[in-house]
Amino acid sequence: MPRVRLHENIKVPVTKNIVWALKLIFRVDKKILLGSVLDQFCMRFFDMFVKNILFLKTILSVIDSGGSYQEFVSYLIKFLVLSIALKTAENYGNYLSQSSAKTVLQKLNNMLFAKARSLEVACYEDPEFYDKYQRATNVITDGYFYSLCVEIAGIVGSFVSFVFVLAAVISVNPVYLLFLIPSMFVFAVELAKSKKVYKRNLAMTGNNRVKAYIRRTMFLKDFSKDMRTSNIFLVLMQRFEAAVKANLVILKEYGLPLFIYSTISSLLSEFIPIVGTYAFAGYQFIYTHTMTISGFSVVISAITSVERATQSLASSFDTISQMALYFSNLREFLESEPQMKSGGKDPGEFESLEFRNVSFRYAGADKDSLSDVSFTLKKGERIAVVGVNGAGKTTLVKLMMRFYDPTAGEILYNGVNIKEYDVEKYRLCFGAVFQDYRNFAVSVNENVICRECDENDKAFAEQAMRNSGAWDKVSKFPAKGDTVLTREFEKGGVGLAGGENQKLSTARLFAHPFEVAVLDEPSSALDPVAEYNMYENLVRATEGKTVVYISHRLSSAVLSDRVIVLSGGSVGEEGSHAELMERGGEYAEMFTKQADAYSSKTEVNPDE
Repeated sequence: MPRVRLHENIKVPVTKNIVWALKLIFRVDKKILLGSVLDQFCMRFFDMFVKNILFLKTILSVIDSGGSYQEFVSYLIKFLVLSIALKTAENYGNYLSQSSAKTVLQKLNNMLFAKARSLEVACYEDPEFYDKYQRATNVITDGYFYSLCVEIAGIVGSFVSFVFVLAAVISVNPVYLLFLIPSMFVFAVELAKSKKVYKRNLAMTGNNRVKAYIRRTMFLKDFSKDMRTSNIFLVLMQRFEAAVKANLVILKEYGLPLFIYSTISSLLSEFIPIVGTYAFAGYQFIYTHTMTISGFSVVISAITSVERATQSLASSFDTISQMALYFSNLREFLESEPQMKSGGKDPGEFESLEFRNVSFRYAGADKDSLSDVSFTLKKGERIAVVGVNGAGKTTLVKLMMRFYDPTAGEILYNGVNIKEYDVEKYRLCFGAVFQDYRNFAVSVNENVICRECDENDKAFAEQAMRNSGAWDKVSKFPAKGDTVLTREFEKGGVGLAGGENQKLSTARLFAHPFEVAVLDEPSSALDPVAEYNMYENLVRATEGKTVVYISHRLSSAVLSDRVIVLSGGSVGEEGSHAELMERGGEYAEMFTKQADAYSSKTEVNPDE
């Protein structure tokens, strides 16, 4: 197969991608291909040759030669035995391929998920990444691997049947081969058509992703209240309709070329071979009387089988060529390597973490999110990094955890650049609670411990939830920690409010060993009293540990040894709470305003 050129600068090696996909199939479970070959070969060989040619030719020959009824019956019995054998093998092959298809789907999905997890966090902020990920996912979920096996098997079955049918036609008159020559050009037409189809579908990917997002959003609980109390539903529907209309424009653009390709393919594979064969066979049978009834019947039946085999081969090559283009998406995704390279060193016990003249700018941004930031965190120290929204606090956490690498400067762990450490081991040094916390549709205990829990794990999870303040709520559930979060999969499941969800997410911190605790807005969903209680528990549970508080709410600053004030991505002020209050700068102003706001929130309403 040739290399298919999609756009001016894009080439897809069809044969190479098919070979890659077949190797992957053999590595995962070869039974899906072997079963498909057995299934398709037996089915097509029986339909195209045994039933329509061999049986017809044999029976008519008996009649033409004046054979006996016993001879006729003996051929019927042989045909029956052969048919049963082929159909039994076909059914077994179908069972084999269908049963292994689920295994293949599971293993390929696991590979896809593992690759997605290995890529940088930055990928998830890139729309182009989502397009690639969706196309790679579609290759698996839409059954491309199973379809590839069926088409490969179909080629085997159709080709063998094609050869046997041609032999039958040649035995009647080799002239009939002339009428089959046009059908050979069908493969080139179908290949050109497959390129157009792929380019059309590629152009629709972004629109389809918008449609998929809106479909998903319509059924998610998190969006249900906003959807019913605002006009956002109409906005989403407008976006959905715009995506549909954009796809219609693309479909119209490719409609005429695809129609022309389909018409030419039909002419070459059906009209010319069939009309030519019927005309010549009629001439021999009616005018020259050089063909018997059995010969005429076999030729007419054979040309139909040839047309079916040719069409099947062309269709299979077309489908495989098109699938090869899609496999390039999956292959590109699975073979992609993280740009962030892991080192080989073990980070060891924490002693210090230093930001040295660190700057960072997100891809496509106009300015740095962090600019020339320098500070040192020492073992056992508690620091608070504070500032207004957009000051760069969360970006600092991402750099600290090495979700991103600095644009300039360096980050040192125990005096060594963090790029030299094994990235997975390095991240395990941190216990983190993120601003955009998430809990999952598994049991409460599993959300905290992050694995299937035995009785010891459950007791440990309970203590972690007591420390975070989540146990007060969880203890009231009938199944307590064994309760499944969300009612999406179980009737007995529960949903948690924002503050309770955050407390549960924070419990993970208390359930795992860590060198440094990083708390990114850990109290953003809590009221002032719950926030105070959580920080009290944090202080007690992290005694002797190194802690980094990231917050725009300054309760954590009072508990810290040192406060770093970020302003516009740079360090504006640094010192203890008392020092900064005495200085009367930005921090003192922020703290005073928040203290006044908190006082008003915690006043008792006499009507309650």
